[in-house]
Amino acid sequence: MSTNYGKKLRLIRVEEGLTQMQMRDLTGISLGSIKGYEGGREVGLSVIERVVAHPQFQKYTLWLMTGETAIRAGQVAPKGAEDLNDEGDNADAANQ
Repeated sequence: MSTNYGKKLRLIRVEEGLTQMQMRDLTGISLGSIKGYEGGREVGLSVIERVVAHPQFQKYTLWLMTGETAIRAGQVAPKGAEDLNDEGDNADAANQ
């Protein structure tokens, strides 16, 4: 299964109403890197760790890592996540 973390990070940013520059300011990830990730560049684990370490984004940790949510535990997915899951499932099925 292939996970597109760049698309997931974009969904989180948009859900939080942030610009790429505001995301940079909150996470310390360079603007160029954010643009690259959202454009399809591979995202490393250290970037994911920086995002989920910020209190504003911790509620997305489970979804970001597994695609699952746990509403009672405060773990949610941003709007548009279901479309991303469908897109990923279709891509995975096509590659099998």
